[in-house]
Amino acid sequence: MKIFKFGGASVKDAEGVKNVKKVLEFTSEKNLVVVISAMGKSTNALEVVVYNYFSNQAEIESSISEVYNYHLKIVNDLFPNTSHKIYSELSKWFGELRAFLETNKSKNHAFVYDQVVSYGEMVSTIIVSHYLNDAGLKNDWLDVRQCIKTDDYYRDARVDWEETQSHIIQIVSKKGITITQGFLGSERNNNFTTTLGREGSDYTAAIFGYCLNAESVTIWKDVPGVLNADPRYFSDTQLLHHISYREAIELAFYGASVIHPKTLQPLQRKEIPLFVKSFLHPEGPGTCVGKGVLLDPMVSCFILKKNQVLISLSSLDFSFMMEDNFSEVFNLLHRFKMKVELIQNSAISFSVCIDNKYNNLEPLLTKLRERFKVVCYYGVTLYTIRHSKPIEIQSLTQDKEILLKQESSETVQLIVNE
Repeated sequence: MKIFKFGGASVKDAEGVKNVKKVLEFTSEKNLVVVISAMGKSTNALEVVVYNYFSNQAEIESSISEVYNYHLKIVNDLFPNTSHKIYSELSKWFGELRAFLETNKSKNHAFVYDQVVSYGEMVSTIIVSHYLNDAGLKNDWLDVRQCIKTDDYYRDARVDWEETQSHIIQIVSKKGITITQGFLGSERNNNFTTTLGREGSDYTAAIFGYCLNAESVTIWKDVPGVLNADPRYFSDTQLLHHISYREAIELAFYGASVIHPKTLQPLQRKEIPLFVKSFLHPEGPGTCVGKGVLLDPMVSCFILKKNQVLISLSSLDFSFMMEDNFSEVFNLLHRFKMKVELIQNSAISFSVCIDNKYNNLEPLLTKLRERFKVVCYYGVTLYTIRHSKPIEIQSLTQDKEILLKQESSETVQLIVNE
């Protein structure tokens, strides 16, 4: 048993869906769980539906129609016979979406978000499953919400591992091909849909790998493997042929975009190798994350996070920043769901770099200003460099304003205004 995961870019159009078939045929794997994300940018489009639901009711139907028509075009290209049952199934799923928005009583944004955006994965996998079956690659479609059980922390739900493993072992066949969704789960008490955090489809693949004692997990992407830097922002990137679990977890923790931060821990516990390969060139070597050498080749790795917020706090009376101050600050960061990227403190100041994922920054700042002097820098960039060389840091920071620098034996982090 192996686990494959295909992201949204791999199924963004009809040609992408056809290419998934080619990859499956190329690998010749017979016993697979294939985890598939929402098509293209449809999650973003469904986020617009959520926005309109709360803030612009007049535009709800047009935003739903935009998502429906995007999928309908893919269906038209894949299934020229308009009497194919995929057409009625597509209408059914979008009918369910409209019905939810018409009858929902909850004002909890995160709850509504999870119920709405989940339709991207559901529709995507239905289309792919039907296409593969028609093309001779027989498979079973699985609603992942039957298997992955979570708490009710919507938009970033935590997995109930014991219940999830029990469901997966009972439901998933170890023979043949199963097509299922990434990113999704269901709340264990009420079965409402939950999501595992953006890019959580990688994590889904790891969950199945762990619970099924898979031989390996492969993430198929539009890059040749894990690179030492994001080619959108850095030139002369290098393919990493092998990464140890420990090093990969460090890179993921700091925000390397190829591997989801939660993906690696369950695989490491059972020493299941993770491969990252190109769906455009499946014959390529890709990257293996597993036991063994730290990095091959041993080069510096660069991670960049844009649009971060740096908050610098100091006491109003210039007294020391002590443990009780830190406790209060972290309680507020937790309360307002801020993801902390970096912290640094001195005798009278405390700085924290955060990702304002839930748009709760202003109420957080209001509370902080009640107790502290607050200086806030918006839209800063956080660089993290593993195994860096001094000349690389000099080149990276040339003509940039460095707001904060933190350095350890293996990692340098810089917050800059660009």
